[in-house]
Amino acid sequence: MSSPVTSPFDPLRDQLLGAAEALADGPAALPEILAGIVDDVDHALREPLEIFPVCHHSPASALAMLRRLRAKQPTVIYLELCEDLRPLLTELRNCRLPVALQAFASELDGFPKESAPLSVIAPITEASAEYQAIAYALDTPGVELVLVDRSTDHVFQWQPDVSSPADTPEPEEDLHGDAVGVEIGDLRPRFAELEEHLLHHGRVRHWSEWWDQYVEQPLAGADHDTYRQVMVLIGSLFRRLAPRDTRRFASDEDRERYMWTRIREHLAASGADPADCLYICGAFHAASRVPEAGSAPGTPDFAITPRTGTTWLYGLIPSSHSAIESQFGLAPGSVSIAAATWQKQLGRRRLTPFRLDGQKGAGRRAKKALPAPVAAGAEVTDQLSGYLAGPPTLDGLDEEELRGWCVDIVRLARRNGYLSSTADAIAVFETSILLAGMRGRARPTPYDFQDAAVTCIEKDTVPGRRDVRRLCEILLGGDRIGQVGYEALPPLARDVHDRLAPLGLNLEQRNIQRALLDLNARPELGACSQLLWMLRYLLPDQAVRPIMGSRKLGEKHIQESWDLDIGRHQRSIIELGYEGVTVEQVLEQRLRRDAWDPKATAATALKAVENSLLFLESPRLTSELGARAIELLSAERTVDDAPDVLRRIRRLLGFYRATAPVLPSWCERFVTEGYAHYCTLLPTAFVEEETGVRQVGAMLGFLFSMESLALSLGCDRAQLEIAVRQSHPESPAKVALLWAALHQLGVLPLADLRARVGDLLGNPLVVPSVPQYVSGFVQALEPVPRLAPFVVETLSRAFAQLPDPVLLPWLPTLITTLKATGADLVPVLTREAGRTFPATLAGLDSWVAPWNAPARSRPSGGPAVPDGGPVAALLAGNRSTAGAVADLFGCEGEWAPVASSSGAPGAGAARALLAAHPAALTAAATLVSA
Repeated sequence: MSSPVTSPFDPLRDQLLGAAEALADGPAALPEILAGIVDDVDHALREPLEIFPVCHHSPASALAMLRRLRAKQPTVIYLELCEDLRPLLTELRNCRLPVALQAFASELDGFPKESAPLSVIAPITEASAEYQAIAYALDTPGVELVLVDRSTDHVFQWQPDVSSPADTPEPEEDLHGDAVGVEIGDLRPRFAELEEHLLHHGRVRHWSEWWDQYVEQPLAGADHDTYRQVMVLIGSLFRRLAPRDTRRFASDEDRERYMWTRIREHLAASGADPADCLYICGAFHAASRVPEAGSAPGTPDFAITPRTGTTWLYGLIPSSHSAIESQFGLAPGSVSIAAATWQKQLGRRRLTPFRLDGQKGAGRRAKKALPAPVAAGAEVTDQLSGYLAGPPTLDGLDEEELRGWCVDIVRLARRNGYLSSTADAIAVFETSILLAGMRGRARPTPYDFQDAAVTCIEKDTVPGRRDVRRLCEILLGGDRIGQVGYEALPPLARDVHDRLAPLGLNLEQRNIQRALLDLNARPELGACSQLLWMLRYLLPDQAVRPIMGSRKLGEKHIQESWDLDIGRHQRSIIELGYEGVTVEQVLEQRLRRDAWDPKATAATALKAVENSLLFLESPRLTSELGARAIELLSAERTVDDAPDVLRRIRRLLGFYRATAPVLPSWCERFVTEGYAHYCTLLPTAFVEEETGVRQVGAMLGFLFSMESLALSLGCDRAQLEIAVRQSHPESPAKVALLWAALHQLGVLPLADLRARVGDLLGNPLVVPSVPQYVSGFVQALEPVPRLAPFVVETLSRAFAQLPDPVLLPWLPTLITTLKATGADLVPVLTREAGRTFPATLAGLDSWVAPWNAPARSRPSGGPAVPDGGPVAALLAGNRSTAGAVADLFGCEGEWAPVASSSGAPGAGAARALLAAHPAALTAAATLVSA
């Protein structure tokens, strides 16, 4: 395949075709591929608008970009980056690189709701061609920077599965989280066999090492024409070997059509001369042959679809070398090595990089005026033939640099617990040279040095937190972490810094700081405490961590202690700024979102109510959340969350009773609705196998503990009695719960309950299921806490009466059952057992269990109770009431004759007192009669 016009690359094309013919047994597509990559280079260089191919975070690309910008000095730069990220670029001067441009959307319109939030990031490092172009354009008068890539909205429009934007799960410490990375200048073969072939014959482990060895180092000192032709050649090769029937390839071609359409639109609107412009894109896109590619007028445009109604929020977040490596699948340490290579090449070639004015971490340097621009060459010459024919120009062995690495890695290893010595430094030095020679390298690379250090220093175990490979990364540049400056933060993040200023801490530091709050001596710190508790709720656990103090309903502390790590969790605070202007607004939105979530339950809404009381003083919001809890409770058809509901409503009622004169209306409605709701579901819950004994016990706990309040609010107790009588459980645990409920209602006296349990222990067929009965009785302590002595009695009788062959088999079952269903109630039994059994070993010999003690008989010499008196007369006159109470407690006895109250001691004094104060007696009579 030959070019129809004369080209300087014709000899190279003929040479490659001759090589393809010599490989007669090779693939049939080989001649077309070899000729096609030369045609792509020729086509890209003939474009009037200069195309500058780059690779993602490549020092060679950054060096070539730096030299080209100083030589050409373009007036318009078109950059492959999402076009709607343009306003963020001016804020880079307030940051310490690396940082990432971010577009964030939590409220979606046009995308599936379940995919929220959506996030796109584009990391920027100093050792990248993109940053050099941005710094040049923003600080050079008369230069315009135009972003031409698809918008962030189109990123997700063109993505096949928006609901899972991240291809792979990210590690916990990744600063980018699950954001979608915009691959600026991505250059990696998509043909798996090709990458495997290159790695094998290059004697390297991963792609980053191959790229550094065979592209970065040879191109670091190459001239502009050589760099452009080699990069386009590589991009064309990877493009022609990439699978074309994939969605990614089609998306890449659409991106190229999109970018060229935006370029032509800007050229037509501004009237700029293409010769004065520069188009920076990935080498893969530089070799594009789509019909829409080109700056010539009349080139067909690409139909760009409109954006959705989603509102995107933009900001800067801190990034790091490890986050970039994880986001884009690079080898660990490769970005740190690239940064070290960039600094070394700048010093060696005496180049001054472009840096934004005021850039943090860059130091102050006097800006030099740019030299006069160099006129572009009239003709394109073939630089590829000589570059491909000759061996790469590699640096020789730099013994001083390698010796410094070896000494420093031994020093770092000793600090981290390794037993390394000078002998290890010598071994690392010699092994590095040996490995480089085995791999055909004249100079050991940082990767050779890493392998040598691991071989010579690392032993069977890692004594500290870092292994030797990680120490090598730290030595060669470390995992540099960027930071967003105060001026570039969103309003919420700046507000957090301002409100925490009274603590006197530097919140931008990337270490843990201790904050001590004496709220008694300095009441003004109460606002800081409130904000810290809200941040504790909104941020990850390690960002804001309380050491002393807690936040619960009804509690108030006078001293608090906090560990603050806000500097390393800057990204989380920045993303809070995408949700609101203040922390209180974000917290209110979060509480509403939780309560009105489609999967929300009554327990979830009650939790939101509790958090609103703890963090926000907003009765209106609390009432709305309480009403939502009532709505959710009425709609629930299961009782899975009954324990959580009971625990939370008890806590809320206790808080309101202690702090408010009356209960809020939503609390009263919740109690009445819950009483009726659980009465309705109680018979079904007793029978259903899916409903556990813990849930049924919580339902009964709600009904019995809230009974007095519910009856005072108009509920009918007959509804509860009917629900209990309609319950017919079959499982032993639920049967025990039913017995406890009947006892609480007064239907099943304690004597009858004791008799039923005695029958269970005496029946050999039922003994194996006694642990389940005990589990039910333990759960009954929630609704009927006065059964604790009876449960202790039941267990004691079982251990006393059952023989070892019967007791030992079900003892493990008893332990596991109590652990699974009643772990929080076992302490109640323990305390009751402590009150029942003797505290000393000596007392155990003479101790008699209360349930085995003989019934006390009344002495023959007189009555059991004192005769006479108004109280005795009152009880004797109303024996049915006293008898009912005695039956309820299981007491047996007989009535003693009671003397007349007129002769009782004190009776005359009582009558004299009442006669002396008739007004009080009249008022009491009036109150009773009314």
